[in-house]
Amino acid sequence: MSLNTVRHNYKITKADRERLHNHQSFLVWFTGLSGSGKSTLANVVEVELHKRNISTFSLDGDNIRQGINKDLTFAPGDRTENIRRIAEIANLMVDAGVVTLAAFVSPYIKDREHIKTIVGKENFIEIYINTSLEECERRDVKGLYKKARAGEIKNMTGISAPYEAPINPDLELVTDNQSIEASVQTILDFIIQKLK
Repeated sequence: MSLNTVRHNYKITKADRERLHNHQSFLVWFTGLSGSGKSTLANVVEVELHKRNISTFSLDGDNIRQGINKDLTFAPGDRTENIRRIAEIANLMVDAGVVTLAAFVSPYIKDREHIKTIVGKENFIEIYINTSLEECERRDVKGLYKKARAGEIKNMTGISAPYEAPINPDLELVTDNQSIEASVQTILDFIIQKLK
């Protein structure tokens, strides 16, 4: 924190914004391997929440890396900074009274734990999209696994870089043989009870 800055407290609070939106706000964090379905599920969940007049915003790994985090690599230190910046952005969105959906590989437990210190544990829902490496490689929607196996990509999570699965996620979905519709319904059932 800069020594020359002072936090300014505004009169409108998160609670005021939640009242305006007529629902609670929090961060829903989707973690899992590349190709596990994080972004797909977050997208469909957001559509369903929007239909229910829930104010939402989605943050996605590839999109963020094309903008605010385009200066970061996939080296471990930059991965940590990537998640820290996203958590700070998500914190602003949650404070604005918006249900924020974040879809990021976020491979390190310590980084995901740090998100809780930024947004507050009470504002954080961790959803582990538990899809096997074999299934993610079979899907390989972006062609990343093929490139990683050929040595063209370094620091590929699951291949040449580790993925630390959540120990106690709020929700875990094993998606290898589960439909998108079933997964979305499970997530919605969990989220909707928290909106009240």
